[in-house]
Amino acid sequence: MEQTISKSSRPPYGIIAVLMVGAFIAFLNNTLLNIALPSIMKDLEVETSTVQWLTTGYMLVNGIMIPTTAYLIQKYTVRNLFLVAMGLFTAGTILAGFAHVFPMLLAGRMVQASGSAILMPLLMNVMLTSFPIEKRGAAMGVFGLVLMGAPAIGPTLSGWIVEHYDWRMLFHLVTPIAAAVLLTGFFLLRDTKEKVDIRIDLFSVLLSSIGFGGLLYGFSSAGSKGWDSPNVYLTIAAGAISLIWFILRQLSQEKPLLNFRIFNYPMYALSAAISMVVTMAMFSGMLLLPIYTQTLRGITPMDAGLMLLPGAILMAIMSPINGRLFDKFGGRVLAVIGLILTVVTSYMFSQLTLETTYTHLVIIYSLRMFGMSMVMMPVSTNGLNQLPQKYYPHGTAMNNTLQQVSGAIGTALLVTIMSNRTESHAKELAAKAMKHASGQQTPEAVAMFKQQIMMKAMLEGINFAFFISVFIAALALILALFIKRATPAEDTIGGKTSGNNPVKQAGN
Repeated sequence: MEQTISKSSRPPYGIIAVLMVGAFIAFLNNTLLNIALPSIMKDLEVETSTVQWLTTGYMLVNGIMIPTTAYLIQKYTVRNLFLVAMGLFTAGTILAGFAHVFPMLLAGRMVQASGSAILMPLLMNVMLTSFPIEKRGAAMGVFGLVLMGAPAIGPTLSGWIVEHYDWRMLFHLVTPIAAAVLLTGFFLLRDTKEKVDIRIDLFSVLLSSIGFGGLLYGFSSAGSKGWDSPNVYLTIAAGAISLIWFILRQLSQEKPLLNFRIFNYPMYALSAAISMVVTMAMFSGMLLLPIYTQTLRGITPMDAGLMLLPGAILMAIMSPINGRLFDKFGGRVLAVIGLILTVVTSYMFSQLTLETTYTHLVIIYSLRMFGMSMVMMPVSTNGLNQLPQKYYPHGTAMNNTLQQVSGAIGTALLVTIMSNRTESHAKELAAKAMKHASGQQTPEAVAMFKQQIMMKAMLEGINFAFFISVFIAALALILALFIKRATPAEDTIGGKTSGNNPVKQAGN
């Protein structure tokens, strides 16, 4: 652990500030790209199934890299890790900005991902070790404010840039900022660390890469290739087998790459389960709304981005407020209220029509983001609070890994549900239309009729996928009822574990 970062001393605000700016830039770049995908498809002449790898590949690299961050954080200094991470991210941004063929763009994105995968766990670990438990909620709330600011401005900024400039400007805009953050970190970050005797198990890295990478690839490919594709079920099977082998190997090692024993702490295990379920539900809004607004309603990228802006701003503003409320009331009250809002708004999204007003969409989405803000950070912080300090790197790495996996699974699940429902409903509508169709229709009328059928079928598919997300969010709500305020499982004064049974560490 970092010897210069101690909860008994003044928190290293300079280090935290530099890390937060770096993480903000990484998050901003990720949200910038979503609305630009149609423009990239047109310019580089690639299909939807190909361009989605700009997102899937990013998640894939994150899923492979994040499990190693627990080792990296324990082995190296914050300064060295930050410089390597920001260096990789900056290099990837430059490469992507000058890409004129898709493989070059994809390579740039994956280099970016290798850097950003280190930044998030590194920042969270510094936050956890810098603040005492009674102030940690407020600190993590500020952390949430910074990171939620990126989704707040990302879609709107991206929509404006794509409408007025080439999509490469998205990367050119980020490059000088990332370079400035890298130079700032080089000159300002100063931290020392005692030599840590820890070695990385390369076979565990291989198993982890195949396990998490196989699951992410398989589930991410299911939406476009279908569950019956060998590329899908074989990679999922290989990933599952490798992951089981990886877990068993970690449990047998004294110093594992990723410590699965942290799931012995009940509040951490519960928080991880809730976070995974909520992440899956959250992707329904992030994934389905752009399809509904731009494909069915013809709303421009700029207006689609503006529609998401109030909700993202509200989520960012509420993050530090929820942090202070967490310190005062604990995580259960916040999570239950937030998930009730998420369930209700998810149901409202399952009732969309082709005449639903823009204002109605803005209000529902804003309420949904308001609810989400009361869940993610408080639940995650409550779980991490129960871990002994030596397990913080493993806890943050595990959280980020599980979010990547659950995000990929949620995306694949919802895309598959939407596609299957759209296809089946289109057949039903076409069969009904055939019974009442006259044989004297013009080709133009037939084409328009088919277009109307597909629009209605896709709307039904989107609504049904949102309806499924209602049950996903409801599952998280049930789990949230069992949250208790977590107390540290380690005596921070004596440095000894306060009990042999971690189950007893969860207070009311």
